[in-house]
Amino acid sequence: MATEAHTEHPGGKIPFPPFNKETFASQLVWLVIFFVALYLIIARMAIPRLGGIIEARSQRIDGDMAEAKRLKDQSDTALAAYEKSLADARARAQAMAGETRDKLNAEADTTRKKLETELNARLAKAEETIAATKTTAMANVQGIAIDTASAIVERLTGTAPAGSAVQAAVADALKR
Repeated sequence: MATEAHTEHPGGKIPFPPFNKETFASQLVWLVIFFVALYLIIARMAIPRLGGIIEARSQRIDGDMAEAKRLKDQSDTALAAYEKSLADARARAQAMAGETRDKLNAEADTTRKKLETELNARLAKAEETIAATKTTAMANVQGIAIDTASAIVERLTGTAPAGSAVQAAVADALKR
């Protein structure tokens, strides 16, 4: 009878292969082989591609920043031109308003002077009319006063006074 070498493990189970001490050395060799292979693949293929991608992104960002700066400068220039144009338009509007105001003031002064002249002429004419009417009225008043004074003196004294004396007395009274 031949005896078979049968090794039993505690619990009758085979240990987890990575923790199996019998295959540990070969596992380390394969680990080194795969690590070196993976390192070479990453170093020769992935890193240059990533470097290219990073460089392309950097160039794109630099280009975008340059474009943004150019557009900002362009918008600043346009804004400055707009503000200058707006200031010029305001200045022109103020100048036009000033000219219009001066023109209207001159027209108003001309019209006012014309009306003043016309009103002064009417006033002078009215004053002349009033003076003439007053003179006429005063002449009538003087005549009426002479007649009234003569009638009063005649009634009071019974004799008619001299016309020249009554005229002198009325003229003297009207002067006061």
